[in-house]
Amino acid sequence: MPLLALVVVVFDAVLIFHAATTGRFYPWGPAILMLPGIGGLAYILIVLLPEWMGSAEGQKARRSVVRTLNPEKRYRELTDQLEFTDTIANRLALADECLILEKFAEAEAHYEAVLARPMGEDPKYALGKARAQFGMHRPDQVVATLDDLRSRWPDYQSADAHLLYARALEESGRTHEALEEYDALSQYFPGPEARVRCGLLLGKLGRGSDARSVFVEVMKQAKRSPRYVRKEQAEWVAIAERELRT
Repeated sequence: MPLLALVVVVFDAVLIFHAATTGRFYPWGPAILMLPGIGGLAYILIVLLPEWMGSAEGQKARRSVVRTLNPEKRYRELTDQLEFTDTIANRLALADECLILEKFAEAEAHYEAVLARPMGEDPKYALGKARAQFGMHRPDQVVATLDDLRSRWPDYQSADAHLLYARALEESGRTHEALEEYDALSQYFPGPEARVRCGLLLGKLGRGSDARSVFVEVMKQAKRSPRYVRKEQAEWVAIAERELRT
């Protein structure tokens, strides 16, 4: 047996023994067996490191890996909680998880159920419903939902809702209205996404020179930003850079 394979076998065996003796054989024993090496590393990261370190970072890493290895674990837990106690908080937690898992139809149903309750009238829940509708590629309904939100809660301010509204207008074919919304968003939206989307739409409308000016400004702003900001904005800065090269 090659040395590396032998090391992996011993490594996994030790961790399986540890999982068994600490009452964690299920689900970790089978996971380590089915994913040689990888399963053991996951066990260390999810179970052992948080125990050894007890840090917030360890707990965050644990949640991240659990979501990767078992993405519907929290969904099942929240579903069970809702079946046991149908509260607004439980239903909203499940609706938000459905959005993450792209279970958009179910998410929409949960948000609608919450909005229909006497204590469930909140613009954030209407925004959640609009996000679910956008996920199902129903931009006309998104626009209608957000128009209703603005009518019912005129003082509610949300850059994310505004961006979603502009994107829905664009996908609905109402490009000139979308362009107006993107332009307004660009004045205050955190990060370059709104400006980049505005530039991309300008290009689609044949206004290449205006689009280029937008992308140049995005790049200038990125160069003036601290490194951690550039890292957070990397996706949209890369798009602007790509568009300037074409």
